[in-house]
Amino acid sequence: MTKATTRKSRRKPARQHSPARRAHDMLIVYIRDFESQLDAEQEVAMGFAGDEAGVLRIEGIGYFDPDIVTFYGTDEIGAKTQLIQHVSQLSVTLRAVAKENEEDPPRRIGFQLNTGWTGGDSGDGSV
Repeated sequence: MTKATTRKSRRKPARQHSPARRAHDMLIVYIRDFESQLDAEQEVAMGFAGDEAGVLRIEGIGYFDPDIVTFYGTDEIGAKTQLIQHVSQLSVTLRAVAKENEEDPPRRIGFQLNTGWTGGDSGDGSV
């Protein structure tokens, strides 16, 4: 065994992320891209594919290893809503919806999600 081979064989394999973490990270990418295409009168919301629950104004997303993704926000009538979904069932429709309050600037959550905020009023992932 050569010195180079010995060093290489001692390396630990790169940490692989769970399916939930990968889904969470990709959702952030999609949300940020979607928000970049919205005008000043629109915000991002999520439609529930195959469900009668309606639309969720996304305030945060989170995940629980190894395979659960969660979405936090409010529904069409303003009720706090949380969707808990297994990654194998993940099907998300991003929608542009009118701002709730015309005087307020549009809410953009992509930058918050990217810094680790996952929802909840306190910004710590709690609901």
